[in-house]
Amino acid sequence: MGVTLPMLAKLKQRVRALKAEVVALVLAARYPRTPWYAKVFLIAIVAYAMSPIDLIPDFIPVLGLLDDIILLPLGIALAVKLTPRHLWQARLAEAETGADQLPRLLWGAAIVLLIWLAVVTLLAWWLVSLFVAGLNV
Repeated sequence: MGVTLPMLAKLKQRVRALKAEVVALVLAARYPRTPWYAKVFLIAIVAYAMSPIDLIPDFIPVLGLLDDIILLPLGIALAVKLTPRHLWQARLAEAETGADQLPRLLWGAAIVLLIWLAVVTLLAWWLVSLFVAGLNV
């Protein structure tokens, strides 16, 4: 069963809408009247969405695509819920005119790399503590 033209058109439309939503997230994060708690979450979602590095690498079967298919849309939905409705609608209208302007954020990649570094460091610390505990027995 192949991909039909209506399916492809619907997918392209959804990708355009997703780009507009990410740009609107950036605009909402920069907007002075956005609540601080929403700004923090908006910045985190934008950093993750625009980072060239995924939290769960794509080469891991099934799980690698889960973040792109489930986590990112859920994060965007939660960010929209945290943003006041009138503010979100205004930023989305602004974003729809410039949705093709999505730069890659190096600081987003840096955040993801720091998370991975922290996980690897904690894992190494745990393994070393197990090894040292085994020597003391």
